[in-house]
Amino acid sequence: MVSRTLIRLTSSFCSESFLMASLLSPSSLLSLQPPFSYSSQVQCLKKGVFAPRSLVRDSLSPSASSSSSWVTSSSTSDFIPQVVVTRERGKNKQIIKALDKHGISSLELPLIHHARGPDFDQLTSVLSDKSFDWIIITSPEAGSVFLEAWKAASFPKVKVGVVGAGTASVFEEVMQLAEGSLHIAFTPSKATGKVLASELPENVGKRSSVLYPASLKASNEIEEGLSKRGFEVLRLNTYTTLPVQSVDAMLLQQALCAPVLSVASPSAVR
Repeated sequence: MVSRTLIRLTSSFCSESFLMASLLSPSSLLSLQPPFSYSSQVQCLKKGVFAPRSLVRDSLSPSASSSSSWVTSSSTSDFIPQVVVTRERGKNKQIIKALDKHGISSLELPLIHHARGPDFDQLTSVLSDKSFDWIIITSPEAGSVFLEAWKAASFPKVKVGVVGAGTASVFEEVMQLAEGSLHIAFTPSKATGKVLASELPENVGKRSSVLYPASLKASNEIEEGLSKRGFEVLRLNTYTTLPVQSVDAMLLQQALCAPVLSVASPSAVR
């Protein structure tokens, strides 16, 4: 069976320029993946799919056409991608475009999807009724969920801190239309929750308040770090990440034969 390299893509990998200079540049990609031959990959395809029957969906089933992923090269059954991208559907376009620019074929096989968290319905009312010194956003999905509630709350004035450039990009279009009611005022020196919690500016002379809309599965690192510094933190679990329930059989076989798999979260790895 063909060996594979696993690449963890953090939020700081989201810009195309970073991708071009990072692990996914053509030269470094070749250095990452182990030697492999076309013949060995063909043998991989011939071995068939080894996965739970509940996960595999027949390529010819009625649902396959509506939810199957697309590739940047041939979509025939013997196509073998160089990289498999696994973010939720609709959020792989940027990395696929960057890979394609370098002549690197890819296959989109979403392994996760997002759903509303237990505190989703509270977010709009909290934004309407209270004001905070900071809104902390640590992922693009958290940003999208926040913006939905922020609009429903009639665009209150907020000051946002984001974990990195990828998360900040979610707000670009809105900030152009927000007329100053929403602005990004802080990004940490390193795109991690621990650094964000240690570097977030605090008010002088009074306790700073923070609203932290987060994933249900996110750790307590940020609120614990901020609380130790004296911040008053309200965390709302506004969304969660779930595994996909089925995948196209042909796409799964192609993915199993690919030398490189990219993931953007611990949930995708699991």
